[in-house]
Amino acid sequence: MDKYEQYVASFKVDSDSFIKDMENYAAEHHVPIMDCVGIETFIGLLRIQNPERILEIGSAIGYSAIRIAEALPKTTIVTIERDTKRYTKAVEFIEKKSLVDRIHIIEADALLTKSTEIFNQTYDALFIDAAKGQYQRFFEKYSPVIVSGGVIYCDNMFMHGVVLHEIEEIPRRNRTMIRNLKEFTQWIMAHSEYEASLLPIGDGLLIAVKK
Repeated sequence: MDKYEQYVASFKVDSDSFIKDMENYAAEHHVPIMDCVGIETFIGLLRIQNPERILEIGSAIGYSAIRIAEALPKTTIVTIERDTKRYTKAVEFIEKKSLVDRIHIIEADALLTKSTEIFNQTYDALFIDAAKGQYQRFFEKYSPVIVSGGVIYCDNMFMHGVVLHEIEEIPRRNRTMIRNLKEFTQWIMAHSEYEASLLPIGDGLLIAVKK
């Protein structure tokens, strides 16, 4: 966290004990969740948009879905997680927060599922926060269920600064992922059906408004 992010974070109202427990669990078990500046900015943007229905790709332990549901009490969220352990923990947290009527979590591989619960409805917003090397595939699969004027948000566009390096400087095991992420960024920024912006917030937040 740089000095500007620290300054912004210093004004953050302390989270309740439940949210702190989630953050501690994520840190202890190495579960990636949005950082303080990223989640607060994201929630702020959602408050402006005020979506009725959100589709999330990558629930993890349900952290972002719960934060969104608490900030936007009239919003419902459908979220997808393929990792059984994380899915089970997310269900536990969602139930403890009494949000089962507003957060509908589905255990599935988002690239393979054809769930009617997902595809038989439309959404005002899509949040992609799953495998970074697959962002374009997620985008192409799920963007058709986003309404005109809806917004697609993608987190971790900077991958902790790794995207700033030349491919040759990146460990071989990560090269394909980073190459795909860079190509996706270039693709969506030039897409004629979206107005896209890449914000240097948190770990990089991309916002694409569907025309």
